[in-house]
Amino acid sequence: MRDNPLVLHVLGARPNFVKAAPVVRGLDELGVRQGIVHTGQHYDALMSDVFFADLGLPEPIANLGVGSGSHARQTAALMTGLEEVVLTHRPDLVVVYGDVNSTLAAILVCAKLHIPTAHVEAGLRSFDREMPEEVNRVVTDALADILLVTSPDGLSHLANEGVSPAKAHLVGNPMIDSLFSALPKLDPAPLKARLGLPERYAVATLHRPANVDDPESARELVEAVLAVGEQVPVVVPLHPRGRERLAQAGLVTGDGLVIIDPLGYVEFLSLVRGAALVVTDSGGVQEETTMLGVPCLTVRPNTERPITITHGTNRLVTPATLPAAASKALADGAATPSGELPPLWDGKAGPRVARVIEAWLRGDNLSPAAQGVPPTA
Repeated sequence: MRDNPLVLHVLGARPNFVKAAPVVRGLDELGVRQGIVHTGQHYDALMSDVFFADLGLPEPIANLGVGSGSHARQTAALMTGLEEVVLTHRPDLVVVYGDVNSTLAAILVCAKLHIPTAHVEAGLRSFDREMPEEVNRVVTDALADILLVTSPDGLSHLANEGVSPAKAHLVGNPMIDSLFSALPKLDPAPLKARLGLPERYAVATLHRPANVDDPESARELVEAVLAVGEQVPVVVPLHPRGRERLAQAGLVTGDGLVIIDPLGYVEFLSLVRGAALVVTDSGGVQEETTMLGVPCLTVRPNTERPITITHGTNRLVTPATLPAAASKALADGAATPSGELPPLWDGKAGPRVARVIEAWLRGDNLSPAAQGVPPTA
């Protein structure tokens, strides 16, 4: 290992930036040399650039500008660009986040070039291999050298897959660190005024391939969201992915619907904080609503974040059951998490991750106690 080792963070989509910011800050406080590689998987300024400003992330050392495409084309372009960056900078460790194609591409490139890697958010499983993200998670965890786990079930999943316990570290959820940091700035009033929203409104975020790529599935989902819009105005920040398909299926501004461009991190969470209900197919939004106490209906048959159901405000629904579930959630009013909040979702995950990485760079084995993890966690 070099005297002044280099850590590179590979970020490509909104959730990556949110998870990375506390880790970058934690490593900076420990004096670790680091840089960010922005793959451009989310190429819209409202889906990426604004997050650097909102989260206080440093300027990337490289921006690959890959953009959209099929899984194969996008992943191939990502691998080509990332290989050049890794060969140029020769990092001592590459940190990847979540389950997007940028993460898969980085882990494959580094495995071929024998560059060590760490995976933040390791061990999450939906057990649904039809989800592209599930394939990305499984492959990433199989190849990563350090597995940084957000919830106890992740440790169990990795153990069941034969992963050495020495590689896995329960550190908590850095996305929650970012949310805690943003809380004082989360004010829905300016957005409500700008969008002309009443006191009660819902928010919907829809982008999963299973929901928007197939025309029939998109039509069923849009009909369900329109039915929710008959009960309460629904604000839909439309992800570039699937925008055209959802519009063709009838998701356009009109009675009960307010279609807007993607929002920055602080603006989006402000909108969610003031909502009476959130409808989503996003993993990160399930976590954020759990912490904000906002009722969340996830339009998916499964979730890799079951802790948001057992400890949070999240419920799984289908398009067919969404309108009735929305009616009940709106009638019940503000949600409260079920029992205690998830373990180690305490705003201190970033420093824990940083300590694990810094110890690994030194060649030390870091015990749970040294990471700041209680013995019972």
